[in-house]
This record gives sequence, structure tokens and C-alpha cells, in this order.
Amino acid sequence: MTTLQKAEALLSDMTRAEKVRLVERIVRELSGAFPGIESTPGVAGGDPCIADSRIPVWALVQYRKLGASEADLLRMYPTLHAEDLTNAWAYYSSYPNEIDQQIQANETA
Repeated sequence: MTTLQKAEALLSDMTRAEKVRLVERIVRELSGAFPGIESTPGVAGGDPCIADSRIPVWALVQYRKLGASEADLLRMYPTLHAEDLTNAWAYYSSYPNEIDQQIQANETA
């Protein structure tokens, strides 16, 4: 069974809301656009960051993996908004390998 056939089989089991979320994710991936996330050469090593900040997505993901809640992150980074975290989680959801590699690189640095 091909990946497409598997996806089509799963689609029939999804709710309307789940289908909407899936379509949104597909559109984001195809467009390569992640609002609120930017990569700028020379800023945080060029790693994806929250727009207009030097807060890398990998750092937020790592804190989350270590048990920090969204409320904790918003306290630790007072310039962040809940929407910034939503954007970071969406980016990570689409590019987990990239972010995990950045976490690993920064743990050994």
C-alpha cells in the first residue's frame, strides 16, 4: 500500500475538524510559509526564530520537552505571545527532524 493510499484510508476515519487541520498543514508545507517564524542569516545561527526576536524555535521545543508549560514559557520570555508558541509548535510539527538536530547541536555546543 502506498503512502497516498494509506492517507486516503485514514481520511475516511477523520472528523471534519481534523480534515480542516490537515488541509491547513498541507497548505503551510506546500507554501513553505510559517507566519511568525523567520530564519535570518547571522541571527541565532540562522535557525528559525520567533519573528522579530532571537528566540529560536528549537529552544522553545526543548523547554517543552523538559516539561515547561506554555505558561512557563510566556513567563520566561515576556515578549512572547500565545500565538508565537502556536506558530513554533506548528513549525516543529512540520520540521521535527530539523528542530531535533538543532537541539542536539546546541546540547553539544
